[in-house]
Amino acid sequence: MLKQILSKLPKKLQKSETVDSATNESGNNTSRLGHVFQCTNVGSAFSSKLNVVKRVSSAVFPASIAAEAVDPHLSFKDVPNPQKQNLFVSKLNYCCEVFDLNDMEKQDLKRQMLIDVVDFVTSGSAKFTETAISSVCKLCAANLFRVFPPKSRSTSTGGETEDEEPIFDPAWSHLQNVYDLLLHFVSSNSLDAKVAKKYLDHSFILRLLDLFDSDDPRERDCLKTILHRVYGKFMIHRPFIRKAISNVMYRFVFETERHNGIAELLEIFGSVITGFALPLKEEHKTFLWRVLIPLHKPKSVGIYHQQLTYCIVQFIDKDPKLASTVIKGLLRYWPLTNSQKELMFLSETEEILEMISMVEFQKIMVPLFRRIGYCLNSSHYQVAEKAHLLWNNEHIINLIGHNRQAIIPIIIPALERNTQKHWNNAVLNLTLNVKKLVHEMDEELVLACQVDLKEEQSRSVAAAEKRRLTWERLENAARPQPISPNISFLVEPATCAVAG
Repeated sequence: MLKQILSKLPKKLQKSETVDSATNESGNNTSRLGHVFQCTNVGSAFSSKLNVVKRVSSAVFPASIAAEAVDPHLSFKDVPNPQKQNLFVSKLNYCCEVFDLNDMEKQDLKRQMLIDVVDFVTSGSAKFTETAISSVCKLCAANLFRVFPPKSRSTSTGGETEDEEPIFDPAWSHLQNVYDLLLHFVSSNSLDAKVAKKYLDHSFILRLLDLFDSDDPRERDCLKTILHRVYGKFMIHRPFIRKAISNVMYRFVFETERHNGIAELLEIFGSVITGFALPLKEEHKTFLWRVLIPLHKPKSVGIYHQQLTYCIVQFIDKDPKLASTVIKGLLRYWPLTNSQKELMFLSETEEILEMISMVEFQKIMVPLFRRIGYCLNSSHYQVAEKAHLLWNNEHIINLIGHNRQAIIPIIIPALERNTQKHWNNAVLNLTLNVKKLVHEMDEELVLACQVDLKEEQSRSVAAAEKRRLTWERLENAARPQPISPNISFLVEPATCAVAG
């Protein structure tokens, strides 16, 4: 009788049965369930297990997908408007799978699906809910983030040069659609940056920066636009992005001297500098001193010199007092055997001198014009021409005119040497033009400098003759003298002791 009464009481559902049932029906781990449900009859027990499945499903999958699965192969035109957002997320999740490039059927299907997604986003119909944001970031990470093959080019070139053809990625037709989606995603006005920053985080940005080393210039151009939009939209990430770019450039300058994306990264930073508030933070000045100026050192500076000069000019435009610091940095890294780099340095120097104030100019005019004097005498005619053409700039002429007492005595010896022995007729004509301009500026000072130069040359000739005579006397003194036959030597007989 007691057993019959107990059998009619409601039974307790075992914890293991609940977990196993939930796992089998949902296909997901349910270890997060920490409580046990009680049911009063068979119907309520089934309902309880169904609720467990729903809770687990909603925890693992997005709510929209869990509510109603949509076949990702359907077209947006074939589903009603309420279901389009679910289809959008389904297509994003499907495209997260990476197929072999040789599997053309799957690749074409995925490419068409990406095109549909991009068109849906472009039309403005897509809503970037947290589920959609997570799916977009996952899709981009799966398809874009990859390890590049070993570099086939010499590490000394540092990337593409004028004589090298760019290398194009064979998967670009697929990658381009992913980049289009990412660009529209970060540019969308409906994107909530506060929600998106949880998925487009520091790790995502670092992996994005790694892609700038791609050999394909089309990929680097897309990355440049996307990273610029990310910097503009996610204010919380701005300090991290600046620091990460600095680290890439540190590694390039001081370790590898090999990176394909320095020009694009500098182009991004050039637009960033224009938005710096005044007065400049110490962080930004440190970037100038420790990153931008040392970037003049690598041999491959020609690849990114235009963007580098733009960044330098933007800094000086923000704070004119930085001009003398930049000139000192240029003089420190001035090339001595690379004529092409020397031409770049002269062009950059001219741009800086057009912006420099009189006070800052006076700080660096003596070492600067000593270096320009060497350039005037360069045997490479293009370097010599470029140095002479500085006198065609009215602002530079004005600076020289106000400080002629210090500059003309440095320049006159270089001009006189060119007049006497430079091999190129074009350089010789430019030298005569500069001499005429300097005479008109201050004829009395020029004549005095010429007199001093002649006296210096006379002293040099006299010193050289004195040095020659000194060496001649030393050579004569060191030359072995012949032995005279009239000299006799007294030789004492040798004695030896004989033991008895």
